[in-house]
Amino acid sequence: MKTRYLIGGVIAIAFLAFGLYALDSSKIDYVNIVAAKATDRKVQVKGVWLKEKGANYDNTANIFTFTMTDETGQNIDVIYNGARPNNFEIAESIVVKGRVVGNTLQASEILTKCPSKYESGPAQM
Repeated sequence: MKTRYLIGGVIAIAFLAFGLYALDSSKIDYVNIVAAKATDRKVQVKGVWLKEKGANYDNTANIFTFTMTDETGQNIDVIYNGARPNNFEIAESIVVKGRVVGNTLQASEILTKCPSKYESGPAQM
């Protein structure tokens, strides 16, 4: 009877350890561009699109490319295997999830933060 409890306890601890490892390895940290270049993990970088550098979408290869800058003023080229995100041109900021390969950020996901239509402007009298 005690052997079953011991085996059950060992199995429960093993599952708990595996769960914690899987949870830790799947988390994605917010970092700036310098920190993103220093790691090989998947990260999230918040910044803005450099409109003067333009953006390009290749229909045949389904690749969207642009240059972004973060809050520290660092720039990086972004390559995304997918369509241009909705409202990309009017976004206040963007969050790119991916990893840096060479000198480019290989994006797996792009999120846009657009101006809210619910934010109040100057009071009108």
